[in-house]
Amino acid sequence: MDLNDLKSLDLKDIARAPAPVKAVVLAVLFLAIIGLGYYLIWSDGMAEVDRLRGEEVSLKEVYAQKKRQAIHYEAYKKRLEDIEKTLAALLRQLPNKSEMDALLTDINQAGVERGLEFELFRPGTEVPADFYATLPVSIKVKGGYHDIAGFVSDLAQLPRIVTLHDVSLTPVAEGDGLVMEATLQTYRYLDEAEQKAADKDKEGKKG
Repeated sequence: MDLNDLKSLDLKDIARAPAPVKAVVLAVLFLAIIGLGYYLIWSDGMAEVDRLRGEEVSLKEVYAQKKRQAIHYEAYKKRLEDIEKTLAALLRQLPNKSEMDALLTDINQAGVERGLEFELFRPGTEVPADFYATLPVSIKVKGGYHDIAGFVSDLAQLPRIVTLHDVSLTPVAEGDGLVMEATLQTYRYLDEAEQKAADKDKEGKKG
């Protein structure tokens, strides 16, 4: 077969063409069909395959993460139980509203038993938080160094949570001893109605 055979080829009379010419024409048609099929069908299919491969990688990562969580499930469960126990113990240290007066009395009594002289004992304004409220108490006491140190230690030993802030120590004007000015932070548990009111107040401030 030479070029003249191809030039003189009449597509309407392809059946009478020499065998080599027929083979070339069939090969060209085959390649054209393959190209057209790839363009119309396979290109979209390949794009879908690439997408599915990416999804497969993502699913494998999720599976690996879930598998790690499953392996450590018992440890997570135990940790959660420990946290819940700790939280319950802390909540027991928070008085309710009716017990706050008793707590303030305990604080005052702790100072008196140490021989301290209260020059100021003034509860401030209560500030609600998520599930509790804080009540600052401004105090000013006068006494010996060891008595004041013992008073601070007694506060830490109270069954309710009391924290000490903004401590200032100065010598008394005359004689021995110190004057301690500080803010005691006390905490109490909010009941359900108070929690709802606090949440509503927060939402109003955000709006």
